[in-house]
Amino acid sequence: MKGPNFIALHELFDKIAENIEDHIDTIAERVTALGGTAHGTLVAAARGTSLKPYPEDAVDGAAHVEALAAVLADFGRKVRVGIEQAAGFGDADTSDLFTGISRETDKNLWFLEAHLYGKR
Repeated sequence: MKGPNFIALHELFDKIAENIEDHIDTIAERVTALGGTAHGTLVAAARGTSLKPYPEDAVDGAAHVEALAAVLADFGRKVRVGIEQAAGFGDADTSDLFTGISRETDKNLWFLEAHLYGKR
C-alpha cells in the first residue's frame, strides 16, 4: 500500500486483522463445542468462502479502503443472516456470538468508511 495515509491505514488494517483473527478463533471454538470440526487451513477457508476475492490490483490506500469496506459490508450482511438462522434453530448462544461479531464488523466498517468520506 502506498499513499499519504499509509501509517494510519496500516494501523487500522492491523487492528481489523486482529479482530478478525479473534472472531475466527471464537467461531472455531463454537463449531467444536457443537460437535463439528473446525477446518483451520487456508485451503479450506478459500474453498468454503462465499466472499468475493480481494482485488489484486489495489495499490494505493484508497483502493484498499474501498476493497476492504466492500468485503466487510458483504461479510456483515452474511453475519446478520447467521444471527437469524441461529435464532431460528433456537441456538441463542451462537446467535449472540454472531451479534458480537456483527457489532465489531459494523464498527470496523464505519472506521473504513470515514476514510472514504467525500470520495463517493
